[in-house]
Amino acid sequence: MTHPKVRKQHFKTVKEIVKRANGKVVCSACIMGLGQFLYRQWAKGILYLLIQIAAICFFVFVGAEAIAGFFTLGTIESNAWYGIEGDNSVIMMLMGILAFIVLAIYLYFYYANIKDAYAMQCAVEQGKKPRTLKDEMRSMLDDKFYKTALFVPIIGVCIFNVLPIVFMILIAFTNYGPDVKPPVLIDWKGFESFIKVLTLGQFAPTFFKILLWNIVWAVLSTALNYFCGLGIALLYNKKCVRGKAFWRMFPILAYAVPGFITLLGFKFMFSYGGPINQMIVEAGGKAIGFLDLDAKWSARGIGLVVNCWLNIPSSMLLATGILSNMNRDLYEAAKIDGASAFKQFTAITLPFVVFATTPILISQFIANFNNFGIFYFLRGGGLIADGYFLASDTDLLINWLYNLSISNDYYSIGAAISIIIFLFTSAVSLAVYVLSPSYRQEDTYQ
Repeated sequence: MTHPKVRKQHFKTVKEIVKRANGKVVCSACIMGLGQFLYRQWAKGILYLLIQIAAICFFVFVGAEAIAGFFTLGTIESNAWYGIEGDNSVIMMLMGILAFIVLAIYLYFYYANIKDAYAMQCAVEQGKKPRTLKDEMRSMLDDKFYKTALFVPIIGVCIFNVLPIVFMILIAFTNYGPDVKPPVLIDWKGFESFIKVLTLGQFAPTFFKILLWNIVWAVLSTALNYFCGLGIALLYNKKCVRGKAFWRMFPILAYAVPGFITLLGFKFMFSYGGPINQMIVEAGGKAIGFLDLDAKWSARGIGLVVNCWLNIPSSMLLATGILSNMNRDLYEAAKIDGASAFKQFTAITLPFVVFATTPILISQFIANFNNFGIFYFLRGGGLIADGYFLASDTDLLINWLYNLSISNDYYSIGAAISIIIFLFTSAVSLAVYVLSPSYRQEDTYQ
């Protein structure tokens, strides 16, 4: 086996391989496996050659056409009246992405082939015997087992995760919408969808209204869930509280019930025929439409309360575990110095808990920002408020995206919004984490 320092020296850059490669390595660069044949490594040579033959066959019969179709998205539009079976732009885009994935995999093996031939050259120059396929297989089951174990999952991720994500991103750069969808051919339109979302009168006002409400919702929800959960954990952590296990049971039971069932239960509670309106009517009042189309702030407030009901238990359990690991001597020292209970909380408890939970806090913010279910189950989908385009005044961006793409076929607009959501949440998450004590003062609490 090549020494790690030698291997690092020889494989540091492609430039060095190109500079020092001999004729046999160049042969592998021309025909995969040929260099291995010249070094009498027949098994590896046959394997690399079969990979190249398979790749050539794929691109000759399928791949080249798929890549060409990816750029054109079709040239023949179908016409059932004349019996013309045209191109399907969506399928052509998917096949094009798949062809690019196959090309990337082939290029990886092509580079591995050259790298292997170069390793043989280095071994021969050092008077060593080149590694055989048997040696490589033994290595793949020993020190490089992680590559063997991850190979199949990575292929699956490329097909079932990377491909759909790339497809969704690319849809944002087309005119795929209610009037342009198969069998009508789709065209590449660059940043037109983003321009529509940010500037066009039909979409822009709704987008900025929902974005502002989405930010307010995410901040309020995260803060309420976090501090209420921390407050309950601090209360249960007090020595004077008896039956702590019993009292902890109630939030955990609420957390154990599936969220959509809880949401539907609250929807019934605040409906005209629900128990809350029944009590109001029995008291001589008039039934209130808490979740009606014009019930803007009451519906938003109910959403905040219900979200707290669903998420405070998890915050409480998280804070409970962190508080149990705190050094009690800090509080004794603070008491001796005359610090009040509030000062102890702000100077000792809160910094420690925030330091330990900043990544969780960021993930909760992202989850709240993209919380599709709250208002979808509370008010139902498809509500359209005055001054909004295909949205209600409680919809978040994720709800609007759903209404645009799934219910109204504005696929390119929905994809553009999803990219904007990703960019916004990623920027906020990265900025908050980099500026947080968890990143800047990593050794403080160790």
